[in-house]
Amino acid sequence: MRRRFPMIVLAWCWVSWLSQSAVVAVEPLPNGKESQPLVVAHRGLLRHAPENTLANFRACLELRLGFEFDVERTQDGHLVCIHDTTVDRTTNGTGKISELTLAKIQELDAGSWFDRKFANERVPTVEEVLKLIAEYRQHDVLIAVDLKAANVGEQVVRLAEKHKVLHRLIFIGRTITDPRLRQQIKAVSTKALTAAVANNAAEFEKALAAENADWVYVRFLPSAKQIAEVHRSQKRAFIAGPTVAGNLVKNWRHATEVGMDAILTDFALELRSSFQPDDAK
Repeated sequence: MRRRFPMIVLAWCWVSWLSQSAVVAVEPLPNGKESQPLVVAHRGLLRHAPENTLANFRACLELRLGFEFDVERTQDGHLVCIHDTTVDRTTNGTGKISELTLAKIQELDAGSWFDRKFANERVPTVEEVLKLIAEYRQHDVLIAVDLKAANVGEQVVRLAEKHKVLHRLIFIGRTITDPRLRQQIKAVSTKALTAAVANNAAEFEKALAAENADWVYVRFLPSAKQIAEVHRSQKRAFIAGPTVAGNLVKNWRHATEVGMDAILTDFALELRSSFQPDDAK
């Protein structure tokens, strides 16, 4: 006859498991908060490596940083990672993305303009970026996908599902202002995370109530009360724009103190350093 564990032992095991899970999931901040905002590097570490390149994104991931990347479509229907509608600024070529084939774009040097050390860095495809993210499954990072081109959301979701990284992504760009695009993305997968924008405090309630939006994307410094509303609605808060893009330590601290979940900035390394207590710097 098998022995049965007394109920008190089972109860103790359950409480113990919950306690350990909570310790793993919540990392205290030096200032007493339960968690830090996730750091999202705008176009990657754009001050240290050529933007929107695999070299840049790999550096972010090695440093346990999230990043934002941009999506455009080539003439022959491939999705590439580049900010502008042309290749002129960030490669040694010229022309509109929509008028160039993938083969032509990938012949271009996307690194030398930044520094000769990055010569022959290429414009990556979106699939290459997602495949890279999949290599760092163990890191707790957030990847923001800025949909620049029209009608590319479904394709990106499918690729993210293929590489099992969909849960790491937040869809921004056209998504934050277009409820139809959010609906289309959700129709492909309810697990795809989208955002709705509040450019100022007057737009906050509308963004919070937006359908098919898992995140509220703010471009102003919100109050603790507003962020508490976001969390009560089972959503998360993402801040971007001029209030946090620069090296603005005071604003970063405000965003952290009110409970922001993620911050997009051009100064990702400085932002993360700002989380440390003064005596640790």
